[in-house]
Amino acid sequence: MLPYEQTKGNEAIAMYNKSGRTAQEWQEIQLYDIMATNDEGLWTHMKYGYSVPRRNGKSEILIMRALWGLIHGERVLYTAHRTTTSHNAWEKVIERLAKAGYTEKEDFKSTKQFGLERIEWLKDNDGGLINFRTRSSKGGLGEGYDLLVIDEAQEYTADQESALKYVVTDSANPQTLMCGTPPTAVSSGTVFYQYRRDTLSGTNVDSGWAEWSIPEMADAHDPELWYETNPSLGTILTERKIRSELGKDQTDDNIQRLGLWLRYNQKSAISREEWHNYQLDTAPKLSGTPELFFGVKYARYTANVSLAVAVKTSDGKIFVEAIDCRPVREGNGWMISYLRNPHARQVTIDGANGQAVLESDMKDAGVKCKAVLPKVAEVVQASAQFEQSLFADKICHAEQPALEQAVSNCEHRAIGSGGGFGYSSIMEGADISLLESVVLAHWSCANAKEKKKQKISY
Repeated sequence: MLPYEQTKGNEAIAMYNKSGRTAQEWQEIQLYDIMATNDEGLWTHMKYGYSVPRRNGKSEILIMRALWGLIHGERVLYTAHRTTTSHNAWEKVIERLAKAGYTEKEDFKSTKQFGLERIEWLKDNDGGLINFRTRSSKGGLGEGYDLLVIDEAQEYTADQESALKYVVTDSANPQTLMCGTPPTAVSSGTVFYQYRRDTLSGTNVDSGWAEWSIPEMADAHDPELWYETNPSLGTILTERKIRSELGKDQTDDNIQRLGLWLRYNQKSAISREEWHNYQLDTAPKLSGTPELFFGVKYARYTANVSLAVAVKTSDGKIFVEAIDCRPVREGNGWMISYLRNPHARQVTIDGANGQAVLESDMKDAGVKCKAVLPKVAEVVQASAQFEQSLFADKICHAEQPALEQAVSNCEHRAIGSGGGFGYSSIMEGADISLLESVVLAHWSCANAKEKKKQKISY
């Protein structure tokens, strides 16, 4: 939150309280912060996000802010992930207006069409309006607003943001407001997570953030933690209600009730915890004379190429390690220097945008390491074999943050027509080739035939 000396939050609270409801203290504080203004009368926070565990009344703050905007001539776009949520918001605004003494058709008019709800203020010539919509990758294009509301922000995706973020650009005093809970295993959005990260790190300007949360996994059945993270506990939320909702999934309970923000994406095909299970704290012991097997992947969606290596250990496992990921324009010389290693036996190269060139460069450089250009069926086999071996505790690795991020944010992508899969990144724009190169190196190592020792007899 940025410092401020004046706010219009008290106006929004006073109007809301006229409806017979009373804003809670924590909601009032949020309204003061959200509606803070500078010396020019502009919003201090052009963007503001907040995260609160479920059933605390966080969306009621959005209603208060939208009501103020309606009566003060703002054009408001209220969006939600589900149509039922945006419709429910429309019903709340209508109810609050009626109980505050305003009359439909005299003070305001509304459109009740499900999914296209709308409220217009009639008392002033420059009266405001609120459109209620379900988010999509096309929603809001071509329309101009002063306030953009993102409810259920944990589901706000990058393509939706691309379609919506410009709807407030032409406003003289724009504001975007996001609220939700931390992402769960079924959450599809990434924008809320990235906004939180960038705001807390100081990267975002003219932005604010608030959250009620615990910093790490804890006992979700601890009442003291309930009170620390649920600002409405003791008013609209009770201990009894919380006890009844807790289940066996500690991770989900930590997220939903204690506001925990995980440092990895739960939708990943391989979780951060699973990957950590196979991490070594010391250097691996190799079997006999080591033979190195490399994997090279030219990325599908970025102009990068990644190199990885795999080697068998003395206890029958395969140790994998990512070497580097560099732009293709740097050439192949850096990879060839690794492939010249006298212990290098084979390199598997995937990616039509570079594999033939690397194979040719290897020949010109006199590299003895065998080059393999896999078929689609072999790439499918490599992915399946990698996961099977990983979860069978036949793969080990050292700590590598870049590789960990790629692994813990990956999902399966269909390859071919036989149900096979490869990998893609859950994080928009992220490069998954580092993981794919490791998969290829492992496949090459796992399927290599043992060299037969030459016997000489006289």
